[in-house]
Amino acid sequence: MKHRPSFPSRLNVLADGSHVAAGQRPGAIKTTGQNVRTKSIAGSAARPSGQTAAQVLQRTPDPISTRRNMVRKLADRGLSDPRVMAAIGIVERHRFVDSALQAQAYEDTSLPIGLGQTISKPGVVARMVELLRDGCEGKLGRVLEIGTGCGYQAAVLSLVATEVYSIERLRWLHDKARDNLRYLRLANLHLLFGDGMAGFAKGAPYAGIIAAAGGDEIPQAWTDQLAVGGRLVAPVLVAGGKPAQQALLVIDKTALGLRRAVFEAVHFVPLKSGVA
Repeated sequence: MKHRPSFPSRLNVLADGSHVAAGQRPGAIKTTGQNVRTKSIAGSAARPSGQTAAQVLQRTPDPISTRRNMVRKLADRGLSDPRVMAAIGIVERHRFVDSALQAQAYEDTSLPIGLGQTISKPGVVARMVELLRDGCEGKLGRVLEIGTGCGYQAAVLSLVATEVYSIERLRWLHDKARDNLRYLRLANLHLLFGDGMAGFAKGAPYAGIIAAAGGDEIPQAWTDQLAVGGRLVAPVLVAGGKPAQQALLVIDKTALGLRRAVFEAVHFVPLKSGVA
């Protein structure tokens, strides 16, 4: 088993560069010189005493009751990281899609979430998070997610990492994810509104970076913000394909430089800059 880099499990960075100690609540934060705002998803009410995040996630039964079958099917396909599979089995995917699509929530298919965006297939989420963890023991350290979308993958990441920063460039989706995630009261998950191509330097270095949108290449800011020993997983356009196709790219940052490996074909929305 490999050890991934670990970082403090709690870091709140203020606009002036100062830090808030664990247990304190910074509220809304706007970074200097950037159009980024971050807020903890802890909620205003405290989590019931003695309950873990997993127990909070499980407290409302699924109306569809098909998560177990979904997890078994993913395991049959070779997905095996126990923490990832547990997280996929805990997070209620039907809460992240429109009511008209809830009957399809536990099928291994992507679904529209508005503004031309989609919630990724559960199998793709599990695969990418498993690649990100790379067989590490325990939880990952701090993780940056590019493209919050509806918040589903962010919820999964919050169960396998000590701290998660998730950035979304579309204000409507950022607000929708915040509403979707509010009831979970995940104190280790922070949503940011801003340009994901710039990453979030104030939270760096990251043990892992994962992207839910694909471009021609990986932005330099992402590899700069990745810790030595950290791993990046993102879709990227591969050369030579007609039409152009995306594949999963894994980048490991070592003391000697970046090591790249290309995995299976995928299909994600295009990576774009700016906010809207």
